[in-house]
Amino acid sequence: MMTGVDDDIWLAGELATAAGALLMRIRADSGLNDHALGDEGDARSNDFLLDRLAAERPDDKVLSEESADDRSRLDADRVWIVDPLDGTREFRTGVRDDWAVHVALWEQGSGLTAGAVSLPALGVTYTSTADPVEATAGLAEPRTSPKPRVVVSGSRPPEFSAAVAEAIGGEVLAMGSAGAKAMAVVRGEADAYVHAGGQYEWDSAAPVSVCAAKGLWCSRIDGSPLLYNQAQVYLPDLVICRRELTDAVLGAIAC
Repeated sequence: MMTGVDDDIWLAGELATAAGALLMRIRADSGLNDHALGDEGDARSNDFLLDRLAAERPDDKVLSEESADDRSRLDADRVWIVDPLDGTREFRTGVRDDWAVHVALWEQGSGLTAGAVSLPALGVTYTSTADPVEATAGLAEPRTSPKPRVVVSGSRPPEFSAAVAEAIGGEVLAMGSAGAKAMAVVRGEADAYVHAGGQYEWDSAAPVSVCAAKGLWCSRIDGSPLLYNQAQVYLPDLVICRRELTDAVLGAIAC
């Protein structure tokens, strides 16, 4: 059985892409809408990921947003952290692009070692390789000025959003899922992503794995490390940004 880092990254990407394709079929063909559509997408994507991980990595544990927390993961060497549908509200509109599937692997002593974020409505998946990223049109609003962009939650923007944008001479842009926002920074459609409205490990594990591999800064809003496979899975805040903006972004948040 494959267990190398490259194989784990490949598997994360394959699973995120396949789950995304399933979600696109559900959105197109189920006849459901609104909350029923979101519930169906959450449940079926979760079942798919759990079944595939059980087959491909039977000795590993899984932490998923849509499943009960198996606390035996705390003693495990390898734990997959998944969000079967990040941005359920955006998904269930039937038209929005800013939702994602997250698949990440945490390993004892190493932290996050593999990750993938699929943006199914755009037909693209980003993985935690160091390969350069090609731009994918269609997610963020076209830039109308050369100003840096700070992406934030449309429903829970942090109170320091404007201060961060001012510190880097930029502007604030609201978007949907955490994965979509983080990948906007990866692609260069945005320059920083800041959040303080509450998240869990599955919201950020895969995006952070991908962003860190691409050389971006990833931390808590106080600059401390993001820790995963913890007893308390609540991980409420996050900064992802271009490294040259790190001091300005963290300094604006601290003020």
